[in-house]
This record gives sequence, C-alpha cells and structure tokens, in this order.
Amino acid sequence: MTVAIADHAFAERCAGRLRRDPPGFAEPRADLKGDHALDPASWGAMPSAEPRRAAVLVPVIDRPAGPTILLTERSASLRSHSGQIAFPGGRIDPEDATPVDAALREAEEEVALPRRFVRPLGYLDAYLSGTNFFVLPVVGLVRPEAPMAPNPDEVADLFEVPLAFLMNGANHALHEREWGGRLRRYYAIPFGDRYIWGVTAGILRNMYERLYADG
Repeated sequence: MTVAIADHAFAERCAGRLRRDPPGFAEPRADLKGDHALDPASWGAMPSAEPRRAAVLVPVIDRPAGPTILLTERSASLRSHSGQIAFPGGRIDPEDATPVDAALREAEEEVALPRRFVRPLGYLDAYLSGTNFFVLPVVGLVRPEAPMAPNPDEVADLFEVPLAFLMNGANHALHEREWGGRLRRYYAIPFGDRYIWGVTAGILRNMYERLYADG
C-alpha cells in the first residue's frame, strides 16, 4: 500500500490515532505488541517478571520536502545491540517524570537534540522486546532547524528516512534468522545499505498499523 503523506496533516492524524497516556504492562496481554507476537511458538511463555521500562523518541522531522524519521546507528563499542539501527532512547530513570521526559532526555544525550525543538504528539503501542524491555515509543514532531550531532560514545551515525517510505507497508518484510538456537521471525525494512530490523522495525510497523494501514 502506497501512502501519500503531507507534513501539514501528520500532526492532525496523530491527534486522532495516538495514545494520550502511556500504555501499562497490566493491560490485556493478548493485544501486547512485541517480538512474541510474530512467532509465539519460538518465544515460549511470556515472562512473568516485571519488564524493565524504556522509552524511545520516534523523531519525525518536518522537512519542507516532506517529513522524515531520524534514526541512529548504534556505536560498535556498545556492549549490546552494537551497530544496529535504533531510535534515540533508553531506560526510564527514577528522575524522569514521564516516559516523554525519558525519551527527550535520551535524545539530548544521544543526538544533542534540544527538547525545545520537539513537539510530543502521543504514544504508540508499547513494544515488549525479547530481552524483556517494555518499550514506550513517543512520537515527536521535530522542527527542521533543530541542531543535532551524534554522541560518539553511543551513536556512530545519524540518518533520515522519508516517512512515506517507512509508512508504506510494501516496504515491510518478514525475515527469519537463527538466534539462541531457535528460528526467529522479525520485521525488516531495508533502506539502501541500511538494514532496519528487530525492535526498531517492529515499532515502525506498529506505527504504520496505527496511523496508516486503514487509509
């Protein structure tokens, strides 16, 4: 499905379709998005332990030529998920008043994006990762003049992908790979020489389903 996206209509669409409040882990688990949803047999039983909470910013930049989504390539020196494509984000700290505050703080730390340039629009559905992180994605509209620079300790590179490309379901593929002795299925969205997959692609797929899948 090809989606025509006008930047002036994006915030209005989000206002009608995004969550105003962050979803909680105690909500009905049958509807919980995450790694388990694509292949329940490989996942096994859902974890009984309370997951660790994290927040990511889905930064939609209001470019004159059309909105884009900012993504990062994680530093090769990081202990986990090194070199992978990600959103700015991380664990929710006790001093973070809300998941929005956590997402904006992490964006400042990782890509030097000042929060005054970001207009939070709402939450996507939470995503439960295979490492038992309950990830709360915050969609934020970023002004095009916002200054940004990667923190080399965490981020190797920054790049933008047109929102219209990412919100086109024809660009989403289900891939498989062996991981931990099991064959796992996951969403992937290849873009040039970038391979967007795993939690990041899963969140983008959920964004497509919430905002654009029904036209």
